[in-house]
Amino acid sequence: DRKKCYFAGGWQETPIFLLDSLTAGQVLKGPAIIIQDTSTILIEPSCTATVTAYGDIEIEVQALPVRPVGTELDTVQLSLFGSRFMSIAELMGRVLQRTAVSTNIKERLDFSCALFDSRGQLIANAPHIPVHIGSMSDTIVAVINDHGATIQPGDVYLSNNPYNGGTHLPDVTAIRPVFKAQQLIAYIAARGHHADIGGISPGSMPAHSQHIDEEGIVIDNLKIVSDGQFNEGAIRTLLNKQPWPARNIDQNIADFKAQIAACNRGARELEQVCNHYGLTVVQAYMQHVQDYAARAVAQLLNNINGGHYRYTMDDGSHIEVTIQISKGTHPHDQTEAHVDFTGSSAIHPGNLNAPASVCKAAVLYVFRCLINEDIPLNHGFLKPLKITIPDNSILKPNYPAAVVAGNVETSQIIVDTLFGALGIQAGSQGTCNNFTFGDNEHQYYETLCGGTGASANYNGCDAIHSHMTNSRLTDPEVLEQRFPVLLESFCICKGSGGTGKHRGGNGAQRRLQFLQPMTASIISGQRKTTPFGLEGGKPGQCGDNFIERINGQIEQLSSSDQADMEKGDVFVITTPGGGGFGKT
Repeated sequence: DRKKCYFAGGWQETPIFLLDSLTAGQVLKGPAIIIQDTSTILIEPSCTATVTAYGDIEIEVQALPVRPVGTELDTVQLSLFGSRFMSIAELMGRVLQRTAVSTNIKERLDFSCALFDSRGQLIANAPHIPVHIGSMSDTIVAVINDHGATIQPGDVYLSNNPYNGGTHLPDVTAIRPVFKAQQLIAYIAARGHHADIGGISPGSMPAHSQHIDEEGIVIDNLKIVSDGQFNEGAIRTLLNKQPWPARNIDQNIADFKAQIAACNRGARELEQVCNHYGLTVVQAYMQHVQDYAARAVAQLLNNINGGHYRYTMDDGSHIEVTIQISKGTHPHDQTEAHVDFTGSSAIHPGNLNAPASVCKAAVLYVFRCLINEDIPLNHGFLKPLKITIPDNSILKPNYPAAVVAGNVETSQIIVDTLFGALGIQAGSQGTCNNFTFGDNEHQYYETLCGGTGASANYNGCDAIHSHMTNSRLTDPEVLEQRFPVLLESFCICKGSGGTGKHRGGNGAQRRLQFLQPMTASIISGQRKTTPFGLEGGKPGQCGDNFIERINGQIEQLSSSDQADMEKGDVFVITTPGGGGFGKT
């Protein structure tokens, strides 16, 4: 048999042999493939294989002429460069995980790494946290706008400003420019959720904040490294800012250094790619991956319909979206979509406000989910989309609006609203179930899994992190070793997913006993409203929050609430199930 295989010199007809059919002394010139039950041997072009008297294969390897890679689009090289760009971000993530100190980054993996071009547009990311990845581009652009021509090799900036490309204050981004031959060619960034960044409650996730200063310390494009030198004094001074300074500054510093180390590794990897292929080729493929993503979205838009959906949250606030698809009337016209959030609630008096960068990240995520191709998430996915976000709204707040829940709660509702408007997927749990506890010594934060919505083709998933989050839970052994708590139980809530032709995923319940007094906070949703079903499918069940006091009293909590825990008290969180799809 013969098959076409791609080698460095291009596509070649390649014969396939069974090892058992070969005889001693037989010589095979490459290219060739030799297979047996447990292995496959590839003989590359210009190499020769000889079968020994014992049935072994000896391969004489010769140098293969290298075909230079040009700047013109080549579909195979496009795939390879997409993988190369993604691998840079993945390697950054491994460095960050190994070198970080906090449980939140090291164990829960609440971080994201990505590569951007010289304009701050996303090129590729690792499969980390969608709300981080889709919003980081705005942070890079903010650094460019604020510092511009003063950016130098060896500089690193820190930012968490939600009105300048950030999400919420615990998410701090380290941004490093990459230079080649004195030319700024790209940016590398690593965003991590810090266990505490100050504010009125340990863990910097207050349930009832109304002003950004109550949520922590704002870092607005601070140059933390200059000419390779870490400015620890400047960041310590900032994190000590009164009246609510950060509670564990040494841990913050350690995690900042881990983020910087990840960025430095990413920069070195990109420089090696440029050295091997040449800067012009690398920059050409940075553009090619974006152009390919834009074409993929345009093609998708030709096969789906727009729509309208309005989703009301527990406190009565709502997200509203209208998606209008304009299909090209001529062969060379590109199909576009207008994603319009006009009609969404005004700025929230509490902390459910989602910065505009978070809203854009949710749109990017949804349309990336609908592309069934192995393409790195990048800025090109947004090019066929026009996004309208009303000013002074819950999706575009101004200083000093509180935002800590908008990043984790409102973002989930935005995604479900978009899927509802497209009629593609029923409502998922629609919340991250953000649980925070601590004191001046300990600070811990986690998000909890729930059910996902069903679609026309599949059931929802049980007890899984979905949509805008992609972190994991700390192992019980690590949790109980590092914090004075006991995990009593963690289980799936059977039957909590909505019924339908395809059922929604089930939620979960988590019971945590406190072994010493602490402050605990829950920020959640879908405790009053239910995750919606589609096409006749039933909604999923609501979640629930309550405390079982040591004296036997049950204390019911609201969607977002805070409580003082005593020794022996148990905090119980039940997460929502997903909606069903289609009539049974």
